[in-house]
Amino acid sequence: MRFATFVCLALWAPLHAQTQVKLRVDATDATRRLFHVRMSMPAKSGPMTLLYPQWIPGEHSPTGPIANLVGLKVQGGGKTIAWKRDSVNMFAFHLDVPAGVTSLDVVFDFISPPDAEGFSSGASTTTELAVLNWNQLLLYPQGAQADDLQYQATLRVPADWRYGTALPIQRESGNEIEFQPASLTTMVDSPVSAGAHYKTFDLGTDGGIPHYLHVAADSDRALEAPNEVVEHFRSLVKETGALFGARHYRSYHFLYTLSDHVAHFGLEHHESSDDRTAERSLIDPDILRSTGYLLPHEMAHSWNGKYRRPAGLTANGHDGGYDVPMKGDLLWVYEGLTNYLGEILASRSGLWSPEDYRESLASTAAELDNKAGRTWRPLEDTAVAAQILYESGDDYESLRRSVDYYPEGSLVWLEADVLIRQLSKGAKSLDDFCHTFHGGASGKIEMKTYEIADVVAGLNAVQAYDWSGFLDQRLHSTDAHAPLGGITGSGWKLVYDGVRSGFWRASEDKRKLVDLSYSIGIQVREDGGISDVRYSGPAQKAGVTPSAKLIAVNGRQFNPTVLREAVAAAKPLELLVKDGEFYKAYRIEYTGGEKYPHLVRDDSKLDLLSAIIASRTQR
Repeated sequence: MRFATFVCLALWAPLHAQTQVKLRVDATDATRRLFHVRMSMPAKSGPMTLLYPQWIPGEHSPTGPIANLVGLKVQGGGKTIAWKRDSVNMFAFHLDVPAGVTSLDVVFDFISPPDAEGFSSGASTTTELAVLNWNQLLLYPQGAQADDLQYQATLRVPADWRYGTALPIQRESGNEIEFQPASLTTMVDSPVSAGAHYKTFDLGTDGGIPHYLHVAADSDRALEAPNEVVEHFRSLVKETGALFGARHYRSYHFLYTLSDHVAHFGLEHHESSDDRTAERSLIDPDILRSTGYLLPHEMAHSWNGKYRRPAGLTANGHDGGYDVPMKGDLLWVYEGLTNYLGEILASRSGLWSPEDYRESLASTAAELDNKAGRTWRPLEDTAVAAQILYESGDDYESLRRSVDYYPEGSLVWLEADVLIRQLSKGAKSLDDFCHTFHGGASGKIEMKTYEIADVVAGLNAVQAYDWSGFLDQRLHSTDAHAPLGGITGSGWKLVYDGVRSGFWRASEDKRKLVDLSYSIGIQVREDGGISDVRYSGPAQKAGVTPSAKLIAVNGRQFNPTVLREAVAAAKPLELLVKDGEFYKAYRIEYTGGEKYPHLVRDDSKLDLLSAIIASRTQR
């Protein structure tokens, strides 16, 4: 493999200076989930390998949807050139360029999947909108650095559709957009959203740098965001400036897709973010509350993830190694710190109320404090194994542990924040670490890599402490309980009672399930499907298993109200469950009533938590 890479590099390097890769994408069939691609690229006679991007930045896994590339044909000098897929690397296509041929014409189609969950390879189109990720719509020559490859892209969208992107535009004509030449790195990092129902909100400038919220939706009604909601996003821009002190982009674009028929997630980019939630997210307060952390999280990644990035997530220190496996050891910084910052920025900007933040934190603490998997899988392994855990099932999640570096990262970095505030007697905070570690000069798009020693040094530069020991213990612990020192140290306590908060209700509605994890230890979808059973909880001990279906509760047909009221009655329950072709009754010896997590004040300590989530721009 090293020899092949060297040969292709030798073939490609002198050609780059001569011409650019021409890329034309016809998205006029996006409503039918089809994209048509035509490419023209320089070539030189002899063996050549074309690659389809496999390891996608921000997805931390080999998620390039190669199975959806169809109709591939290659021509040179007016003749068809045969290609052969590599027998091991499914993302590589080998071909021999005939003598005298100096350029290749490549065509293929891309099929966007229907209603598939996942990241950008999931459902990305409806009849009303589409999100285009360039990594799905191009090939590149093996052996070349992504920063050295220049792509000249042209895009056609359906008539009367509007669009948004961070990729600079050269000219427009009707429904065709010609972009300025950009490196492969910038292309893959600059998705486009488009749709028939589209609205762009100007979020203002900060330090002379403009910010925009581009919203594509399945209806015009979904675009009618109240003014106060838009103001929260404007506040988010200001709060990120106060937190980091610099902006490493030319402009910033939230690409916000509102649909019940696309995959729901957020994906960070240097100058934009690909954010997708339910259609009514901007006009339904409960839906907005349940996803209020998402856009702050993805924007924070522009600093923590794009500008500063763990060396293991790069190709020998370079961006764009789409054929190079990623090492997730430091995802507890990349994602864990971002998770923490996204949550406090949601509160600082007004997208969450202080109560929303505390209820979210209580939910995180309870989830992690009740995971049987803690005793065998340390936090660090959830990061190292990220590429397999993203696709792991929901069943017995408390036993297997999934990508816990997100929520547990929030707990670890909260504790670090509290320690810095305590040790410095309020003079310093984690904000100071973010300001120095992620700051620098504004406007320049660059990437600076780091190792764990750099993180430790950055923390010590703010406040001297045994940060190496602190992080080592939390990364490698197999203690049965979660690290709750940030909660207790900030003047709050985790408790459980029978009150289902508005935040908890919104979360259940978003997930369309009844969450009784901390009472009988079960999560049940609205149709009765049992999505998970908490390991060692009452239901699991009684024999109930995930993926079965709840039919009846105490002899009465299941519905969410019947189940809640039966648990609240504080008497043993009998559940009738259908598992495959078989029905079985299970008696659950639980009489504790409903239990939901909350934070309550510990008046013996200072309330540092409220100070942490307070706005820095409205003091």
